Amino acid sequence: MSVSANVVQKPKKKHIDAVLKYTRVSPVTNILISVLFILLALLCFLPALLVAIVSFSSESSVITKGYSYVPLAWSVESYTYLFQQSSSYIVRSFLNSIGVTLVGTVIGLVMCSTMGYALSRPNYRLRGLFTWFIFIPMLFSGGLVASYMINVQILGLKNTYWALILPICCSSFYIIIMRTFFQTSVPEAIIESAKIDGARQLRIFAQIVLPISLPAIATIGLFFTFAYWNDWMMAKYYLDTNKQDLFPLQYVLISLETNIDFLTRQKQFMGVDANTSLPSETIRMAMVMVSVIPIACSYPFFQKYFISGLTIGAVKG
Repeated sequence: MSVSANVVQKPKKKHIDAVLKYTRVSPVTNILISVLFILLALLCFLPALLVAIVSFSSESSVITKGYSYVPLAWSVESYTYLFQQSSSYIVRSFLNSIGVTLVGTVIGLVMCSTMGYALSRPNYRLRGLFTWFIFIPMLFSGGLVASYMINVQILGLKNTYWALILPICCSSFYIIIMRTFFQTSVPEAIIESAKIDGARQLRIFAQIVLPISLPAIATIGLFFTFAYWNDWMMAKYYLDTNKQDLFPLQYVLISLETNIDFLTRQKQFMGVDANTSLPSETIRMAMVMVSVIPIACSYPFFQKYFISGLTIGAVKG
């Protein structure tokens, strides 16, 4: 028994040594790789830090010194101006964006995951036909005019919250991702055993497939969250200018920036000093911070599953 055990252990040890030989890096290489990733991280972090610093700088400092990590004077003038001029307007648009993002993300996940699961089933007869129907819009679509006519004249979404949700709640690309994930990462044996036990497809999907698919669900959910939070085109297309109580945050910020740019260009016709009464440079950075911070705070909740979703399927063993 001892001889046979040694014979089995030696090839296994050789295999481990061979793997370590090609995966081990030298200390110098490790340091170089670490320095490279530190530089890449700084390239991503420093611009965001500059935006935050400029948003807390005084307007006179930006005019005199330009964008700088060390401003001449600190000030919250831009945030004060932003919220004093239209505090209730900003708060209402902020709540609108949160509601649209939450509802749209949930609806998008339900539609993409259920459609992807149906297309991943080998015994579904129409999966080839519907796969082509989903794949075609990835190459070309009917265009803005056709979608506007359907959403306004047929569905009647104009001047409603649904106009901000339904037009972008379903993505062909996300459906294909979910279908591929279900085909490659959900064991067919588990589904067959559940069918033998008498479970129906809806129960199999809700209690077996979804818990296994949390990395893909979280990844697609993060993409939907970004899309809804940053979207302002739907408001421009489907909301009239007098429906200000429906405007999302991004559309309000863009409208404010447009008005500030207009007032700044016309300052020679104004009876006040525009540089002191209108923080046009710093307020742009304040708008960026107001729109970025909420969505940045949501990322840590997705990070664990997001990384798993990106790397899943990269290594088979």
